[in-house]
Amino acid sequence: MTDALGWRRKFGVLVPSTNTIVEPDFYAMAVPGVTSHFSRIHIRNQDLSDDAGLENLLVQIRAEIGSACERVLTCEPDYMVMGMSAETFGGGVEGNRAFVAQIRQLTGLDVATGAEACERALKLYGARRIGVITPYQPVGDANLVRFFGEIGFEVAAIEGLKCPTAVSIAHVGEDELRAAILDVNTPDVDAIVQCGTNLSMVRLADEAERWLGKPVIAINAATWWMALRDNDIKDKVYGAGALLREY
Repeated sequence: MTDALGWRRKFGVLVPSTNTIVEPDFYAMAVPGVTSHFSRIHIRNQDLSDDAGLENLLVQIRAEIGSACERVLTCEPDYMVMGMSAETFGGGVEGNRAFVAQIRQLTGLDVATGAEACERALKLYGARRIGVITPYQPVGDANLVRFFGEIGFEVAAIEGLKCPTAVSIAHVGEDELRAAILDVNTPDVDAIVQCGTNLSMVRLADEAERWLGKPVIAINAATWWMALRDNDIKDKVYGAGALLREY
């Protein structure tokens, strides 16, 4: 039988237990007949104060992700969404492919990842040189530079905000993010990409596209766009950037 509210699609979303932004972002971008069902990956140590902290966070994600998939499968979703970006960029292109294959093996379902969503969006826009904003320490930024380089994009400028904990990423306000946008917006940058699903930047990215006259891709908007379009859901969403409004 068809779900009363998710009559078009039910998305199973994997998200770190520390993340407070991606869930309300997805709800704010909701379209009729599509529902999101979140399974939280237990993060016991959320320290991100140095490179070792991010690596430890990813170790925790990898240890817990199978259980998170098992839990969310009980609501019988049609499609999976990864509500964390760092893990989807790790290991470059091959790392992303391995992650996608793992989720498919665990769930039997296709999955939207932030890394692939950004790749699709940048190719759609015809971008070549990009500016990137992240909440990470240098090791996380290096993973992004590697991934984007392997798929043919040059990271001309990157601003890592070095958030000290996983929860503190959500404390970054619009003033700091606005400054970061301006810092990476060099004249030769074709598009700006924001990574880190616990950074609240969907609304600001939508506004920044009008100031700058170029694409500003918020990771949560891009991932949601990929999930919808992969499922042949073409509804326009306003207030979340050009991707969801125009493509």
